[in-house]
Amino acid sequence: MKAAVTALDLSHFRSHKRAKLALDGRPVAIFGPNGAGKTNLIEAISLLSPGRGMRRAGAEEIARRPERLGWKVWAEVEAEGAPHEIETRAEAGQSRTVQIDGKTVPQVALARVLRVLWLVPSMDRLWIEAAEGRRRFLDRAVLSFDPGHAERVLDYEKAMRERNRLLKDGVRDPHWYGALEGRMAEAGAAISTARRAAIERLAGAQDETETAFPTADLALIYPDETPEEAEALGAAFAAMRGRDMAAGRTLIGPHRADLDALWRAKGVAARDASTGEQKALLISLILANARALAATGGAPPVLLLDEVAAHLDTRRRAALYDEICALGLQAFMTGTEPGLFEALGERAQRIEVTETAGVSRIGSQT
Repeated sequence: MKAAVTALDLSHFRSHKRAKLALDGRPVAIFGPNGAGKTNLIEAISLLSPGRGMRRAGAEEIARRPERLGWKVWAEVEAEGAPHEIETRAEAGQSRTVQIDGKTVPQVALARVLRVLWLVPSMDRLWIEAAEGRRRFLDRAVLSFDPGHAERVLDYEKAMRERNRLLKDGVRDPHWYGALEGRMAEAGAAISTARRAAIERLAGAQDETETAFPTADLALIYPDETPEEAEALGAAFAAMRGRDMAAGRTLIGPHRADLDALWRAKGVAARDASTGEQKALLISLILANARALAATGGAPPVLLLDEVAAHLDTRRRAALYDEICALGLQAFMTGTEPGLFEALGERAQRIEVTETAGVSRIGSQT
């Protein structure tokens, strides 16, 4: 089953005053000099999924300067065997809105149309920086398997914000906490279950196929003892009120979870591997995610790979391209030189991006 972006139209999106792409479902190699606007194109595609996109930018940051007129991304996509139109936009000074097939919907509804995964240079330090980035990486994988995950995470975070407000205000009456902690416990247990299920599926997909990329053993860990069953988690929230009040925030729960990874063949923790090895592990997991979806007949994800090819040797670069094509994935890949994509041959579309006086321009599309 194919999933692809078949048309993309941008208006006043970062460096692009206007950009139109006609796509045929093949992998897409986007090339051009640094600063031309290549990454801006794939950032727009990342906004066809729930959340703030691969740069985690606010709506006001995306609008092209100096006009600041607001911005729009329109796309035609094929998913689960059906065509859809997606439009996401923000008028000047307004929050982002989403429409699917002409109907206004919450952002979380995007997860039920298109699965989007990405690797960007800022993720090169994923294994050695704070746990928040690794949770986001895991949750995007979970979302590809279970679109309802986004709604559960939002419900948990909303209830937690309300509980944290009570804690900061020094409210001690237990009646104020009961319903909130019940919501957090129910959503939190479901979040943990979904995360563990995703890790199991990623592990299975890695074990079933030998590739040029390393296999990672994954584990969901917590800084403190955190129950994952709803009743026990609710009791833990209640028991922690005093300590949480002193801290002014909730100290246990799925929002504190972390993703641990071990390079199986070397027995080396991901955080201790070289930068190149850490990137290879991330690529391995992205590809395993796609294989796991394909194994169950689900629509594969659209991949956004920003400057990935430049950091791979010739063998791994060719292996990456071969696997993308074998899985039938539409992967958008950026690079400064067209030669980086030579091994793709006719298997990919090529799009040149240039820039003049601060305005990005789409050149040849072949």
